[in-house]
Amino acid sequence: MFLFIRTMLLLATLVLITGCSQFVGDNRHNVPLAKATIERLAEIGSSPGEAMVVRVYKQSSELEVWKRTRTGDYTLFKTYPICKWSGGLGPKIQEGDYQSPEGFYDITPALMNPKSAYWLSFNVGFPNKFDQVWGRTGTNLMVHGDCKSVGCFAMTDEGIKEIFALARESFRGGNRSFQLQLLPFRMTDANLALNATSPHVPFWQNLKQGTDIFEATRQPPAWDVCEKRYFFGPTGALTAPLDPAAACPAGSFSTMAAL
Repeated sequence: MFLFIRTMLLLATLVLITGCSQFVGDNRHNVPLAKATIERLAEIGSSPGEAMVVRVYKQSSELEVWKRTRTGDYTLFKTYPICKWSGGLGPKIQEGDYQSPEGFYDITPALMNPKSAYWLSFNVGFPNKFDQVWGRTGTNLMVHGDCKSVGCFAMTDEGIKEIFALARESFRGGNRSFQLQLLPFRMTDANLALNATSPHVPFWQNLKQGTDIFEATRQPPAWDVCEKRYFFGPTGALTAPLDPAAACPAGSFSTMAAL
C-alpha cells in the first residue's frame, strides 16, 4: 500500500512539473523566438507571423532573412554566416557531385524537418521545375545546422535555431511558403564581369533577372519555367503553370537570357 501511494505521489509531482514546464522532451522545433529577435522585428516594422524571403550567397557564405513589413515591402532582418557549403560556384547537376544547388525555390511546411540529425533543417526543394527539365538529380539538399555539408548549406546550430523558428512563425501567420533564392554571389554587373569566363554566366544572367525584380520592388518575384529557363514577373503576375520545355508567353515579362 505504501509503495502504491508513493508511486501515485511521484506521478502527481511529475504531472505538476510537466504542466508548468514550457517543453516536454526534445521540443527544439518549437522553441520560441528570443525576446530580442521579436523586438528587432518590431524595429523594422515586422512581426514573427509576417512573410519572409531567404537569400543565400555562396561566395560570401552568407544567408539573409528578409521580412515583410507593415508597408508591404520586404526589409533585410538579419544576415547569418554559412558555416559550410559544398562544391564551387554554379548549379548542382547530378546526385553525388557534392555541389550545393543554385536557383529559385519555394519552401513549404512539408519541407521543414524538425527531427534532423543536424539539429534542425529544411529541404531546399531540389530538384525544382527548372532542375527537372534539365534532368538534374539530387536528394536531401538541406539548409541545416552542425557545420557539415555534402551538397547542403550548413549553418551554426544557433543560426539554424533562429532561422527555423522564423520560418515556423511565418507559416503560423498564414503564409503557405517562403521564397528561397540560392545564388552564387550578389548578383551585380560587377560580379558577373569578374566571372565572365565561367560557363555558367548565361544561367546566372537568368537568375539576375529575378533578383533584379526583388531589388527594384522589394517583393519576391513570381517565377516559373519555360524554354528550359526561369521566367520571372512581379508578385502575383503568373496565374497558370507554364510548360517548362515550351515557348515562353509573350507580354509584359522581360525577355529571359537563353541558357
